[in-house]
Amino acid sequence: MPTKDAKTARSTRAAKPSARDRLLTAASELFYAEGVHTVGIDRIIEQAGVAKASLYSTFGNKDGLVSAYLEGRHLLARERAERTLTRFRTPRERLLGIFDEVGEQVTTPGFNGCAFVAASAESHPGDVVQIASDHHRGWMRSFLTQLATEAGAADPEGLAHQLHMLYDGAVLSARMDRDPSAATAARQAAVAVYDAAAKTATA
Repeated sequence: MPTKDAKTARSTRAAKPSARDRLLTAASELFYAEGVHTVGIDRIIEQAGVAKASLYSTFGNKDGLVSAYLEGRHLLARERAERTLTRFRTPRERLLGIFDEVGEQVTTPGFNGCAFVAASAESHPGDVVQIASDHHRGWMRSFLTQLATEAGAADPEGLAHQLHMLYDGAVLSARMDRDPSAATAARQAAVAVYDAAAKTATA
């Protein structure tokens, strides 16, 4: 019969994050704080506490790790947006509610701007950063277009384009100007843009 110490040891091993999870956690912290181009794999490996071979066997190379990191940021943003919008009932409230999500995002401890904008600063056409960024921004534009359609906009894609620009501006201003109120200003502008679009739809 297993001893108490043996059971505890097995439980500890079972609860310990996998090498993949530890690498992704370390990469997410370092890449987001300092940039994907600045941080080398040796720092990530050291912080994750894994062997270098674990990184190569799991992700192939640094590009594979960067791609997984950005996919994680995309899923986080998507979940955060969808969760925030469950608080709103009407199509108008849901569409404008995306700026409430921005307000929560920019006031989160450790906020350091948009991970995709930062990673794209030194990206090249066709590289993993551009591919991941295009995927993320395509999702955001589609998401806003869907919300605009549900809100009855005459030109959902056009309204989504305008709101996407306001969204980007709020995140950038909050980071560069250290001004969390940028989200409130962007929401006020979004109200004006939406109301103008709604009038056009009913004209």
